[in-house]
Amino acid sequence: MRKPLVAALFALVLAGAGAAPAVAAPAPHAAAPTLQAVSLAGTVALSNCSGSVIRFPNSADSDPALVLSNGHCLETGFPDPGEVIVGQSSSRTFGLLNSSGTRVATLRASKVAYSTMTDTDITIYQLTSTYATIKNSYGISALTVQDTHPVAGTAITVASGYWKRLYSCNIDGFVYRLKEGDWTWKDSVRYTSACQTIGGTSGSPVVDQSTGKVVAVNNTGNEDGERCTVDNPCEVDANGTVTVRQGINYAEETYQIPACFTTGNKLDLSLSGCVLPKP
Repeated sequence: MRKPLVAALFALVLAGAGAAPAVAAPAPHAAAPTLQAVSLAGTVALSNCSGSVIRFPNSADSDPALVLSNGHCLETGFPDPGEVIVGQSSSRTFGLLNSSGTRVATLRASKVAYSTMTDTDITIYQLTSTYATIKNSYGISALTVQDTHPVAGTAITVASGYWKRLYSCNIDGFVYRLKEGDWTWKDSVRYTSACQTIGGTSGSPVVDQSTGKVVAVNNTGNEDGERCTVDNPCEVDANGTVTVRQGINYAEETYQIPACFTTGNKLDLSLSGCVLPKP
């Protein structure tokens, strides 16, 4: 799990900006996607992690804004396996960044709308501000969460508000089960090796470079080559075969989240199509 580490400061100095790997040429007559530069606009810095102001395809400008981060970034500690937190009071603050990474505002939560480390690794905060207020006051728009499954090979950027840094690579593939310590996550995103995320990047939005939409939330990587331990997740396929990929990093998909929110950005886990774990 990508929390800040002392070693991360050293790693940041050594690593430099991640470069996107070469991509195979498109098939004849196939149009290559138009890639766009992803910035830090709309990302936030937490006390211990990264995050982003998000909206869903059906969110209204008058709705209370939401911030997405990891379940393991929750200020009250890691949710236990099987635990789902809904509607927990919170007054946590977030540093809102513009495109160049300058902090332009401090946003405040009113509650934890949803948090879990079961099947996925997400915390969603509801803010005291609306999208319209944030846009009108600071010129920052929320990032839209894509409501369809991401695609292997997609060019992505991991945007870390904590470090004010961008990591670019591609989606290498998907992991049937990703196990780390006592937690198990389903259908996780595996990056190509160019995304060398470090401590503090937990909760960063993973943005599709062709659409600008959030397709996942950055959460972990195998640091030491250990098998299925904390900070050393392992991949488990449908047959139970375990694979360890030292130095490879991962994210949790977010396409399933919009189906669990209704008018006014209200969480409703009973909605048809909502598959997030329930309390």
